[in-house]
Amino acid sequence: MSGFEQLFPGQLPRLVMFDLDGTLIDSVPDLAAAVDNMLLTLGRKPAGIESVREWVGNGAPVLVRRALAGGIDHASVDDVEAEHALEVFMEAYGASHELTVVYPGVRDTLKWLHKQGVAMALITNKPERFVAPLLDQMKIGRYFKWIIGGDTLPQKKPDPAALFFVMKMSGIPASQSLFVGDSRSDVLAAKAAGVKCVGLSYGYNHGRPIAEESPALVIDDLRKLIPGCLDTAAEITLPDASQPPSGNAIVVVTRKLWMKVIKALARWRWRA
Repeated sequence: MSGFEQLFPGQLPRLVMFDLDGTLIDSVPDLAAAVDNMLLTLGRKPAGIESVREWVGNGAPVLVRRALAGGIDHASVDDVEAEHALEVFMEAYGASHELTVVYPGVRDTLKWLHKQGVAMALITNKPERFVAPLLDQMKIGRYFKWIIGGDTLPQKKPDPAALFFVMKMSGIPASQSLFVGDSRSDVLAAKAAGVKCVGLSYGYNHGRPIAEESPALVIDDLRKLIPGCLDTAAEITLPDASQPPSGNAIVVVTRKLWMKVIKALARWRWRA
């Protein structure tokens, strides 16, 4: 039985929201190259790809601070030093994405969902300026009607604000929506928004198995969502026992977002 058949019996979700890094693309080689370039520029030793693989997932500022700290805990990093290092990193990362690749099954899945008329959105903590060009380079950008980067809105995952925003824009409720990601931040954001979440086992998640975060479903290939596409051996995990957010919570979040909607839409990448 496919992932969609398990999570949405007799129907498809009307909206699927995706994370980017570790979910649709493997960007760690380019991120690691940029981090090492930054560290060398600052007179430090390079971190290497395996360390960077464990540090990604919470946006560029946090990645840079972890690189300066040499580990996940970055509380001791000087803010002024981190700000300068971030500028160096952003310049280095913006120069090249030649080592980034699309994971197997991603294009097939996006194409299938598009043919079924399922609306798709991308919600990533990656800085917005990199997202649309990277999607176009990977030849998958045309599938997404809404694109939200890590600085498009004031909040980023694990805050659910971006998920609420997309559902509000699409007019599709949480009960008919799905989020697909690879990290703890993705699962937490989806649960906070009352949205079912699929976790991908091949992603980053700071070196920890995504099953530990208890998404609704764990798969190792996106095509396992599609009925009849692959022999599915997806692992079902118990959903969070907590109740979804109340209507009042949604109203509060969306009211805050609409205060910023004009600014957000001015930077929006709208796709037909």
